[in-house]
Amino acid sequence: MWLARGMRPARAMCSVLAGASSLIALVSWAPLVRAASAVSLNERGQLHLTSRHGFTLDEQGSASGSVNGPIYVHLKIVSTSRVIAEVNLYPHGGSISGQASANYRRGSSTASFAGTISITRGTGLYAHAHGSGLSFSGTIRRSDEAITVQVRGTVIE
Repeated sequence: MWLARGMRPARAMCSVLAGASSLIALVSWAPLVRAASAVSLNERGQLHLTSRHGFTLDEQGSASGSVNGPIYVHLKIVSTSRVIAEVNLYPHGGSISGQASANYRRGSSTASFAGTISITRGTGLYAHAHGSGLSFSGTIRRSDEAITVQVRGTVIE
């Protein structure tokens, strides 16, 4: 007999049904689970100054490339050779945000920066986006403090 010693048939049947219902529930959730995918970003943003607070430039504009949409950058010059930035991109269906750190070099008409950015959060379609060590570079036009920014690398969704 397949029943464990001392187990009543009704109790055994309940155990079998509970196990079967757990399996059915697991199988019905399977289509909702998706594998992570890598997305290659190659974004370029053209921004203009909206405000300045000391050595922090608040910029907004539009990004084009792999993902298009409004872009906002808060760029802070932390020393004569270093900048940090918060970057927020708003493509259709969500947002992608990141933190950047870059070397900074000042020229006569433009300044340039180059470093890395890490994707720190996303919303909507990009809720699971993350990545680190992406390339972050750009220029600051000294006459009006408009910036161009470029982000390249792989993001995991």
